[in-house]
Amino acid sequence: MSLEEMGLRGQAIVVKGGAQGVGLAIARGAARAGAKSVLIVGRDADKGASATKAIEQEGATGVFLAADLGDPATPSRVFDRALERFGHVDALVNAAGLTDRGSIVDSDLALWERLYAVNARAPFFLMQRLVNHLRARRAPGAIVNILSMHAHGGAPSMAVYASIKAALAALTKNAAHAHRFDRIRVNAISVGWVDTPAEREMQAVKLSKGPQWLAEAAASQPFGRLMTPEDVARLALFLLSQESGVMTGSVIDQEQFVVGAWD
Repeated sequence: MSLEEMGLRGQAIVVKGGAQGVGLAIARGAARAGAKSVLIVGRDADKGASATKAIEQEGATGVFLAADLGDPATPSRVFDRALERFGHVDALVNAAGLTDRGSIVDSDLALWERLYAVNARAPFFLMQRLVNHLRARRAPGAIVNILSMHAHGGAPSMAVYASIKAALAALTKNAAHAHRFDRIRVNAISVGWVDTPAEREMQAVKLSKGPQWLAEAAASQPFGRLMTPEDVARLALFLLSQESGVMTGSVIDQEQFVVGAWD
């Protein structure tokens, strides 16, 4: 099925983290699938302007809000801007997230609070605003949370990050159950290793693996490549769209390896 057949026509969608990577792929895909308006949130104004232009080239109204997702006031600012520009919101994608490393033995309070603020608190209160908005309108809606395979336990160096993604998995199921009779569907994707601009910077620069890291990483994967943002976007758009029917409360592993299986 093509994106144009996904059934998002006329919808207004908020994408947390839509200025690059997975979020941008979802935002552009939503526009291609018929969404009328897409608001994206990020920190970099130049990336936001470029992303907005890309969204508009796909046929939707694009709006960028430069905001610090670690600020407790940001979720309300995001939603207020969306309502101001679009009049209503139908769907939300929580795609942005910090991936700073921190193990159980070396993480400090500052790291904990920074990651939880951006990766857990902001999604929670964006979800709260959308749920209350949809209930007030008595309208159906959809939420997709982008998680990580680290939610299953994670690498030792990502203890804080993994705990957040596990928390969001539980929140996804909780919200789906609580609002199933409001016709608000809430699903999540636990993604594996994705080749994004942020991951390239993390691996090549911050972890000092150099430019060859991508080829080496790809060779270690069953299908000979890392996943792309577009891979994740196709599944996210299916979950947002009418094509996923009444599906809610699902946390889907999108990965090349199978959790719990071994040779």
